[in-house]
Amino acid sequence: MGKGRLEAFSDGVFAIIITIMVLELHPPEGASFTDLRPLLPKFLSYVLSFIYLAIYWNNHHHMLQVVKHVNGKVLWRNVFLLFSLSLVPFATAWMGENYFSASPVAMYGIILLLSAIAYYLLSTSLIQLHGKDSVLATSIGKDFKGKISIVIYLAGILLAFVNSWIGFALYCCVAFIWIIPDRRIEKRIE
Repeated sequence: MGKGRLEAFSDGVFAIIITIMVLELHPPEGASFTDLRPLLPKFLSYVLSFIYLAIYWNNHHHMLQVVKHVNGKVLWRNVFLLFSLSLVPFATAWMGENYFSASPVAMYGIILLLSAIAYYLLSTSLIQLHGKDSVLATSIGKDFKGKISIVIYLAGILLAFVNSWIGFALYCCVAFIWIIPDRRIEKRIE
């Protein structure tokens, strides 16, 4: 089956997730810049989550750009990815509203871990469908970035209970690893 509907549906879900997330940002009651200070934790968690969603959307787009078709397994794994990403607004709000307390930061990491696993499963099902010599398979290779991200998420989840800011910093590190454009697929296309 073609991949067009999968791409369109996924783009729509990404847009809805971002919209839900931004609706959680409410302006302060006062009219001065100092009234924004209590919103800083919410804004920081929003910025990190927006970056994560942008990274996933970008990589999802690149991944689907190099595949020719999808099957039922791919559809369900894509839905699993979208489900896990749809939990990001919840964790973002909880983390920001509770000033980066341990449990919300750990939950944020659990959702990021779940999303990373879902993305891995989606990519492996696409590689199985298109073959080990496909553009996608040769572009991803051994997927060091994906594997190290999972390790860092696990460390962040555990360390959030020691110091929640360490957990948050580790999640920022993973975002930094992925925000640097991954040109592996683009190089293969060119």
